[in-house]
Amino acid sequence: MISSCCSFRSHPAVSAAYWKVGTFRVYRYLVDTTLSKVDCYLRTCPSRTVLEAIANKWAALLVDTLRHGTLRFGELRRRLDGITQKSLTQGLRTLERDGMVVRTVYPTVPPRVEYSLSPLGHSVADLMSGIRSWSEEHLLEILDARDAYDNRPEPAPVS
Repeated sequence: MISSCCSFRSHPAVSAAYWKVGTFRVYRYLVDTTLSKVDCYLRTCPSRTVLEAIANKWAALLVDTLRHGTLRFGELRRRLDGITQKSLTQGLRTLERDGMVVRTVYPTVPPRVEYSLSPLGHSVADLMSGIRSWSEEHLLEILDARDAYDNRPEPAPVS
């Protein structure tokens, strides 16, 4: 039985078998598929996994970097200073699994692999770019607020 009460379930790209009533395995926990609406504030909502994927620091920077064009693994690693090979690999795999990144392997020796944004990835790229721009624009204000917080006197206990 398939519930049609969720707007995302009626999307033609979503297969009917995917939304059978019951539970399915989602990264880290089981999600009940009998939800009546999409709401990130609900613990069992599958949209939380999407939010988790794009809210990751490296995912945000990867998407923003790839919006400028196709890059190879080494180029991404050089551009994202401080990212480990493991974090880059995991981030790319997660974004590829979620349909935001396209991985293209060319049959050469050694194999050449390129990464680019899919149409879905491009749809979130402006949001990621905006977050990056906002953080750069407000950096001094944030640093001043942190200093003020760290240097404030201890509050008196309430009696």
